Amino acid sequence: MKLIVAFFSLLVFTVAASAQTKLPELDKSPLDVSYYPDRYPLLKLQDKVNEPLMARVIYSRPTKNGRNVFGGLIEYGKVWRLGANEATEIEFFQNVKVGNAKIKKGRYTLYTIPNADKWTFIINKDTDSWGSFKYDEKKDLARVEVQVLQQETPVEAFTMVFEKVPAGFGLTAAWDNEKVTLPISLQ
Repeated sequence: MKLIVAFFSLLVFTVAASAQTKLPELDKSPLDVSYYPDRYPLLKLQDKVNEPLMARVIYSRPTKNGRNVFGGLIEYGKVWRLGANEATEIEFFQNVKVGNAKIKKGRYTLYTIPNADKWTFIINKDTDSWGSFKYDEKKDLARVEVQVLQQETPVEAFTMVFEKVPAGFGLTAAWDNEKVTLPISLQ
């Protein structure tokens, strides 16, 4: 009798637990991550790391999907979360310099103000934000203007990648026909 009661209790618990779990649908703008050095976790796994971990960016990747992106979907002159969904987060694993600002190692939100010829990158100390709806300029740590480069081949999905540059490394963002790079150096 105890075995039957235990069996039915387990059956009821299993049915109740499975009925309550509703998994989310696949997001149209999936979350992605980029490291400097590029592919750091894989290099670490393969014992091929030859540079220390410097930075990581976590962002969502919207797609062009036939839309007019800059000056249309993304309005010029307004703060943008640099991706979709949650605001883009950048983490520095070493102290760095962005523009004239010294940034201590830690996690920050990365915004931008895109314009036709230049973008202003913003590093902000507020984190865990959705979009740029609660953006607070008073929490800015750095603002850096960079030139927009036009690309011949449009990029369908918003993409961010770190690249080595002579004075450190840069975070390149590309989407549609535009590409910009935020220069970052060591302190």
